[in-house]
Formats: sequence, C-alpha cells, structure tokens
Amino acid sequence: MGSLSIWHWLIVGVLVLVLFGGGKLSGLMGDAAKGIKAFKNGLKDDEDEVKTKKAEDEPKA
Repeated sequence: MGSLSIWHWLIVGVLVLVLFGGGKLSGLMGDAAKGIKAFKNGLKDDEDEVKTKKAEDEPKA
C-alpha cells in the first residue's frame, strides 16, 4: 500500500522529463554539482584556517 511500483516511478520520470526537458535538467544538475564543490571547498578552507590558527597559538620552543 505504501510502496510505489516500477511503473509509478517510470511515469514520474517521464513527467519530469516532459516538464523540465533534457537541457533544463542537465543544467540543474550542473548547478547542483557546482554548489557541492563550493561547499566542499568552504569546508576545506575552514579546516586550513583552524590548522594555521592552532600552529600560531602553540608556544615556540
């Protein structure tokens, strides 16, 4: 009762392709990929800042 069969998913997929078209859908996926890359780079930059701050805060022997 709660699960959808493969036919339901196929119909939903066809409707999405008809509504959004191939070009819009690929553009949307490209934008999502750019967003994920920017998020990962932001996390990486934050980790680098933390490492450099810890290195600056440590007393030098």
